[in-house]
Amino acid sequence: MRHFLSILDLKPSEAEQLVYRAKEIKEKRWQGDILKGKVLALIFEKSSTRTRVSFEVGIKHLGGETIFMTPRDCQLGRSEPLKDTARVLSRYVNGLIVRTFEQEKLEVLASYGSIPVINALTDMFHPCQVMSDLLTIFERTPDYSKLKIAWIGDGNNMAHSWINAAIYFPFQLNIACPKGYEPDPEILSGALNMGAKIFCTNDPKEAVEGVDYINTDVWASMGQEQEAEIRQEKFSAFQVNSELLKLAKKDVKIMHCLPAHRGEEITEEVLEGPNSIVWDQAENRLHMQKAILEWVYS
Repeated sequence: MRHFLSILDLKPSEAEQLVYRAKEIKEKRWQGDILKGKVLALIFEKSSTRTRVSFEVGIKHLGGETIFMTPRDCQLGRSEPLKDTARVLSRYVNGLIVRTFEQEKLEVLASYGSIPVINALTDMFHPCQVMSDLLTIFERTPDYSKLKIAWIGDGNNMAHSWINAAIYFPFQLNIACPKGYEPDPEILSGALNMGAKIFCTNDPKEAVEGVDYINTDVWASMGQEQEAEIRQEKFSAFQVNSELLKLAKKDVKIMHCLPAHRGEEITEEVLEGPNSIVWDQAENRLHMQKAILEWVYS
């Protein structure tokens, strides 16, 4: 039985193959029956548009059915121990796709349940998003070894999954975060020890110099709303705008996992401009989710 809690649940060859397979799925508009007769539960403590819809459509394309639950609908938000919920749901459904706050919740569900668990986002990692971003890049520049990719903004779950990806894919990753908002040092040091090419700085201009792709995210994620005002001040120099783009390659591509706060982490001009590939990025969630589901259930 396979779980997908982070990119590191894959072997390096499997991570590479997932990108190839997702591209093939997209090109052929492939649908299958690997989930025929299976019901997967989507348990979302955090609201979602792209993640929920891409998974629900993807599961239907593979012949399966879904049940969607929020904390109001299940014991995830109540007093029952999570390990009990894991064991009970394992008797009813064939898999859990979970979007929650703590990575530890996924680990408990995987440990005590007897069905696959897929990480649809936690505060620590967002592996499905970054794998689909790698597909978006691969469609344009399939030789990762020649690429420089910049992450600008918060050292959050997206940054952590990009760090994990840099272990398996040979691109140069430049990370620029305000002081005090850097990625988890344990995750970063682990990646560096495994050979990832990662450069960290507190200067966004330094991070984007000569890069092929610039990636960013909201400054205050879900659950951090009370920090929004402070973060606006701390992150103001990290906006992805036309001035920052001038320091990158002329044909630099702009990525954002959405939803975007125009005028904050990215300007309207850049998000809607010719260098933006965010809509392809969003579409690719569907194709990569299908590839991940196929890997989990094959």
